Amino acid sequence: MGKNIVQKIIESHLVAGKMIPGEEIAISIDQTLTQDSTGTMAYLQFEAMGVPRVKTKKSVAYIDHNTLQAGFENADDHKYIQTVASKHGVYFSRPGNGICHQVHLERFSRPGWTLLGSDSHTPTCGGAGMLAIGAGGLDVAVAMAGGAYYLTMPKVCRVVLKGRLNPWASAKDIILEVLRRLSVKGGVGKVMEYAGEGVKTLTVPERATITNMGAELGATTSIFPSDEITREFFKAQGREEEWVELSADKDAQYDEEIKIDLSQIEPLVAKPHSPDNVDSVRNVGAIKVDQVAIGSCTNSSYLDLMKVARILKGKTVHPDVSLVIAPGSKQVYTMLAKNGALADLIDAGARILESACGPCIGMGQAPASNAVSIRTFNRNFYGRSGTPSANVYLTSPEVAAATALTGYLTHPEDVADYEDIKDITMPEEFIINDNSIIPPAEDGNKVEVVRGPNIKPFPINTPMSDKEEGVVLLKMEDNITTDHIMPSNAKLLPYRSNIPYLSDYCLTPVDPGFPARAKEAGGGFLIAGHNYGQGSSREHAALVPLYLGIKGVIAKSFARIHMANLINSGILPLTFVNEEDYDDIDQDDKLVIEDAVSQIKAGDKLIVRNVTKNKDIEVMLSLSPRLKEIILAGGLLNYTKMNA
Repeated sequence: MGKNIVQKIIESHLVAGKMIPGEEIAISIDQTLTQDSTGTMAYLQFEAMGVPRVKTKKSVAYIDHNTLQAGFENADDHKYIQTVASKHGVYFSRPGNGICHQVHLERFSRPGWTLLGSDSHTPTCGGAGMLAIGAGGLDVAVAMAGGAYYLTMPKVCRVVLKGRLNPWASAKDIILEVLRRLSVKGGVGKVMEYAGEGVKTLTVPERATITNMGAELGATTSIFPSDEITREFFKAQGREEEWVELSADKDAQYDEEIKIDLSQIEPLVAKPHSPDNVDSVRNVGAIKVDQVAIGSCTNSSYLDLMKVARILKGKTVHPDVSLVIAPGSKQVYTMLAKNGALADLIDAGARILESACGPCIGMGQAPASNAVSIRTFNRNFYGRSGTPSANVYLTSPEVAAATALTGYLTHPEDVADYEDIKDITMPEEFIINDNSIIPPAEDGNKVEVVRGPNIKPFPINTPMSDKEEGVVLLKMEDNITTDHIMPSNAKLLPYRSNIPYLSDYCLTPVDPGFPARAKEAGGGFLIAGHNYGQGSSREHAALVPLYLGIKGVIAKSFARIHMANLINSGILPLTFVNEEDYDDIDQDDKLVIEDAVSQIKAGDKLIVRNVTKNKDIEVMLSLSPRLKEIILAGGLLNYTKMNA
């Protein structure tokens, strides 16, 4: 029986387990990446392991999230990351060099290799045939220390692309169509493997747009074949020798399959407040727009911004619209500057931001009150923009550019001629200048790690006790995101290395009184609906609840990365056996798990006693023996030290 691409890469990296969907496996990791929002914590955890030098083939630390320096906090974090990276063998990408996923795709991606990143959009490099997975910072720290990455063997869903896109349809519209069909929960436990004749019509940057937003499906990752199109990209990046061909066998087996006719795709838009709330631009109609933001790790490539520049050339942004554009990397920025496209953007009235995540994560450019913001980003969760009353729509760069000109959501064919962008193709050579990527010191012993006063120790749990009890501190609905659990706006991002400070903001978008109530109670339990913890990989959404004494979360279902982060922190991720029991639990109910250690060791079902309602609730803790040991130890760091 032939193998698909996912099976081939996992098999060549398999350390433990069997490649049976649902079984726990362990794979070796070739590369890691971190960014500054999650990186400080990851490197603090790496230091705690006592390993002098990273053991991966290459690890890179990026500064691309916390780049607004309104105070000393961000700059201090940057200095810490730069010095700790230099000491321990990690390459350092300076502020301004670009967004981690765009730069990694350009300069470090390798077909057939594995990449683990402390950012949920790490799957971007799947566009180059890499098995790239987002994870919590502690998992990445373990990988840097030479440890395997453990995950549940995913199902593989074959996405067959037929035909080719019509004018004005884009790669962004392909992934929005997948989201429309499958929803933000549709990829959980799966890898999306793209195939079919339509793949050959997509460049690597276009493929990367699709794999990037595969994170919004809840998928483990997404991947494309490595073919002649991939080879052309690597050649243009001066890395042709790193290219290898990688494709599925003709008789490869898949767990699921969906088919998409590219010729039927039209410009789409994700409406507030979810990436799967998708409709066509034509159906949504000419809504009045206040802001347009173009960029992010999804749509900030050279090809994307060249199309935007052509659409805007010789025209003027509507007077009621604020247009901001962030090139994805220094490479993109430089090429736009040298060929004159940057001048076209500026002449049209665009505000050019530095090569960073920026408004995508709420780091600046928050819309006005009640504003409509059209963005080429990957998420439009409630409040993520920094303005809770704003309505954020997700579109392609082409739609965004057209909208900026008219002041209303606009199909690009209404204001532009497709012939103007038809000739924009992959350049034969990209401009290559890696002088903003600093290699680590040859002798780490000579490097002093600099720690600013805002860097506080991360919380460490204690081993599981025989009796776990507490009150229900908060009951929540479906699709609670990591932005709900631990907000990540411009005011809070500078404190990513200060868990005590962040604790005052935990879950405040759901209930402003939660932090004070949790501290007064000394901890307790959280109740949630489906897909709890969707969104970012930020482990702060587990570390801050740990600091507040959260013992467990009982939910209808969990998002993959957040569930892993809860386990790594020693917080029980419990699911209802009978979802009707969700209705019988209220805030302030007292819950008790008697004989918790024995129950966890005995099987997958546990009994939680609702003392207030005098009722027993069956919950599931369907974990491998290793993960149960991590929970019992009080988290992955404790477990690692115990087994060192």
